[in-house]
Amino acid sequence: MNSKVQEYLKKIDEVIAEGPYKDDWESLSKYTEPEWYKKAKFGIFIHWGVYSVPAFGSEWYPRLMYLEGTKEYDHHVKTYGPHKEFGYKDFIPMFKAEKFDAGEWMKLFKESGAKYIMPVAEHHDGFQMYDSELSEWCAAKMGPHRDIIGELKEEADKEGIVFSVSSHRAENYWFFAGSRTFDSGIEGEGMIEPYGYRDPAYIKREADTGVHSEPASKEHLEDWLVRTCELVDKYQPKIIFFDWWIQNKCFKPYLKKFAAYYYNRAAQWGVQVAINYKYEAFAYSTAILDIERGQLSGIRPRLWQTDTSVAENSWGYTENNLFKSPVDLVCDIIDIVSKNGCMLLNIGPKADGTITEEEQEVLRNIGSWLKVNGESIYDTTYWQVYGEGPTQIADGAFTDVNRMPFTSEDIRFTYKAPCIYANVLVWPQDGKVSIKSLGSKKFDGVIKSVSVLGYDNPVSFRHEEESLEIQAEGTIKTDYPVCLKITME
Repeated sequence: MNSKVQEYLKKIDEVIAEGPYKDDWESLSKYTEPEWYKKAKFGIFIHWGVYSVPAFGSEWYPRLMYLEGTKEYDHHVKTYGPHKEFGYKDFIPMFKAEKFDAGEWMKLFKESGAKYIMPVAEHHDGFQMYDSELSEWCAAKMGPHRDIIGELKEEADKEGIVFSVSSHRAENYWFFAGSRTFDSGIEGEGMIEPYGYRDPAYIKREADTGVHSEPASKEHLEDWLVRTCELVDKYQPKIIFFDWWIQNKCFKPYLKKFAAYYYNRAAQWGVQVAINYKYEAFAYSTAILDIERGQLSGIRPRLWQTDTSVAENSWGYTENNLFKSPVDLVCDIIDIVSKNGCMLLNIGPKADGTITEEEQEVLRNIGSWLKVNGESIYDTTYWQVYGEGPTQIADGAFTDVNRMPFTSEDIRFTYKAPCIYANVLVWPQDGKVSIKSLGSKKFDGVIKSVSVLGYDNPVSFRHEEESLEIQAEGTIKTDYPVCLKITME
């Protein structure tokens, strides 16, 4: 085993032994959700790496290019030649990031209204976007020869944006397994960077990667733990996000070790941090649940998060990305926050470090809406019910592009004393809004006033038994949700 890994493993055990958190679920269940996170509500995810060079298919190009029969395999041979002559590692010198400006990125993110950012520190492809002391396969030593993560952290700190990172290192164990089926130019057994262990159990195109799938080797698990702890120590991120394969049962003892180490480090630093996980990888109440490309159908008392992308078809940049409407994304933010969640919205920059015009426009439009209506989002909590209306949101992951359109009867609530905020997701042309959840039979509070955020239109209301009837005078022309601020006596 690498001596650096051994040294780090010893250090991890020492920090756990000395800190308030131990590596067991009972101890970790004492974890408390960060107050800053509860207030933030909206963050930016950044999938950027070597996979942005081929810019074909999706960020899974590195895996699929080694699986015969895929469009990525055929594209690779046609465009770059045989794999043994041009493999994935040969894209690294082409990943130059020559136009990357962390300061300009941060100005855009601030304009979008995001309160935290999360660049991918290492994706499944095994290339680290930071300056690692544990590997040579990183952006500081290859490709752009820059510490991308370090530069982003420095600029985020300047702008007062919370800095966090994601690690998708777990999946690197099998991500390149298809390279074992033909003369790919990747020879040998064991760990081969950046290709991982290439476990042959995961050669098939849709690998079985569930909780009871084939376990990773001890070497990979220890390497995963040490690399992740290095991220913590070098950059002190306020969130560490993990993709799904950590749910495999072989990770359980290592997840506990990592959480104890991270939470103990945070206690030393005097800051509040969080871990994002999917499915049931972590025990309930020990970290923050994340739902990929999906939402919840109701309120979850514990904080949760959606991670989704501006592009429908990919997390990374491709030349044929299909982009979502900013109106739809604003509606999603509102729905998520009404149910005690946060939205982490992804962009995929180009290989040169520029952010596409389409993504910039989406982010700026979201920011324009938040500039007017942000008081109904930031630093709010969920109300007694999340909302009302005929349009239901499917519960769970991968439902983000299979939605029914919202109507003028779809309303979502948030709360910050003494105000209830009612975001009407489609504003009615006649300016009449009927809120059944606030009828006096259900809600007998005394309403002082009703106003429309961002508009001067006079508003009248009647508090009837079955509903709160609201009439906004004049015309409000917008495709975006309109927020009614209901102030209580």
